[in-house]
Amino acid sequence: MIIDLLSREHRNIEKLLLVLERELGVLERGERPDYEVVWAVICYFKVYPEVYHHPQEDMVFKKLRARDPAAAAVIGDLADEHRKGAQRLRRVVQAVESVLRDPDVPRRTVDDMIRDFIVHGRRHIAMEERDFFPAAVKALQPQDWVEIASTLRDRKDPLFSERVEERFDAVRKHILQLEQEAEAERGWPGR
Repeated sequence: MIIDLLSREHRNIEKLLLVLERELGVLERGERPDYEVVWAVICYFKVYPEVYHHPQEDMVFKKLRARDPAAAAVIGDLADEHRKGAQRLRRVVQAVESVLRDPDVPRRTVDDMIRDFIVHGRRHIAMEERDFFPAAVKALQPQDWVEIASTLRDRKDPLFSERVEERFDAVRKHILQLEQEAEAERGWPGR
């Protein structure tokens, strides 16, 4: 089901937000974050959520608004939320690009922009999981899901599919490392 795919993508996005958060922790300790990893995560956000994930959610929301305007009103303007997220992402892109060009750029500015992006991203995902997805599952009819599915392009997630794009190798390795560390902290054996 489409909602299952969107929820799985949310979990993947959360992993990337965690990677960004960990890199900010490195910065706070006075060390140099792995800007290659940070840049790759940002590139992923520019490529996948903006081009595939959000447009698909927008289609589901359009159907929800037609089927249950009251539920859609509670959620608000989802397309505007996505636009604001894209604006935050552009600010993060510019900030990280400036750091990569000039190591003397104040890190606090970059840190604040990335934190803002993380906080709003998590808040947005939580709202969708709590309000939007259940409302869509309840209101949309089988033919709505068929119509939405028919518009999907064949898409391979460049980071979380079987075949990872080379530019995302560093991020994938970082995510695997974080998962191993989390398992070790919980006392779980490795996979």
